[in-house]
Amino acid sequence: MKLQRTALLFLATSVLVAPAAAVAQVATSDGAIERLRPGEFLWAPDIAPAGPVTIVVSLPAQRAFVYRNGVPIGVSTVSTGKPGHATPTGVFTILQKKRDHTSNLYANAPMPFMQRLTWDGVALHGGRLPGYPASHGCVRLPLDFAKRLFEVTSLGLTVIITDERDVPEVAPGAVAPFATPADDHRPPQRYEWRPERAPAGPVSIVVSGRDRRIVVLRNGIRIGSSPVSLDAPVDRTEAFTLVGVEGETPRWLRLPLPMPPGAQATSPARTGEITPEERARGHVPDGFRRAVLSILTPGATMLVTRDTLASSGTGRRLRVLEIDR
Repeated sequence: MKLQRTALLFLATSVLVAPAAAVAQVATSDGAIERLRPGEFLWAPDIAPAGPVTIVVSLPAQRAFVYRNGVPIGVSTVSTGKPGHATPTGVFTILQKKRDHTSNLYANAPMPFMQRLTWDGVALHGGRLPGYPASHGCVRLPLDFAKRLFEVTSLGLTVIITDERDVPEVAPGAVAPFATPADDHRPPQRYEWRPERAPAGPVSIVVSGRDRRIVVLRNGIRIGSSPVSLDAPVDRTEAFTLVGVEGETPRWLRLPLPMPPGAQATSPARTGEITPEERARGHVPDGFRRAVLSILTPGATMLVTRDTLASSGTGRRLRVLEIDR
């Protein structure tokens, strides 16, 4: 497999080392991520030695992507839920970590380096990767990758699981929801804000284009929500990480993901930060905007999705796991 002055490529038990560069450059330059065989992965933690970690799992691509401080440090093949045991999509929080764990649902099956996403049995863990979805809903990882990932994560970390086929493309109506309206577009006025429910912890924001609503989670607990008015529809899902706040302007960086094997792009891929024009497409109450800005720190995660957050109604439902408190 060709590496263009990239990162580290771990192939089962063998290791190929090249000068460090962004894992994302490997993906876009020579398709290395798409060509990974079951059980193979890329790992280059020295690219971003410290900072908050975000994990994105793409079901169509059967890949997991690890970002630290918004920089891709690892990509792995995975095996997710088989028919009848689908891995749920949505925004999750790492609830529990255990190096040596066995399943209490499936005949004490080993789940090494387990990182729990739901209390009903969905987790990240090391396991067998046959090259297709084969689990009972968990996200299986190569054992060596599961071990390395276990060492860089912490409780409360955000995990996004998506079934979008056009993962690397930006939706024409993608928005950053914290613009101050400078036109005659009237933002909604009512919102909920209860930061005392979770005084500290990682912040995750979900924007549903179908519901026209924002949900804010801290440490996996919902602390706020608000309607959002949009100047353009959201027709795909995108993930972002916060790299900083300048004055009252948050700097959201897209998390680049490669196309699933065989997928065809319908528009040019977009990378980099959200532009001022994109930011201005979403309108929320000014009080809500200021409240959210007050808790944002680098590493916060935002998911902009076309899916619904509702438990009923039309369209696909995106599951947003909230810790019961």
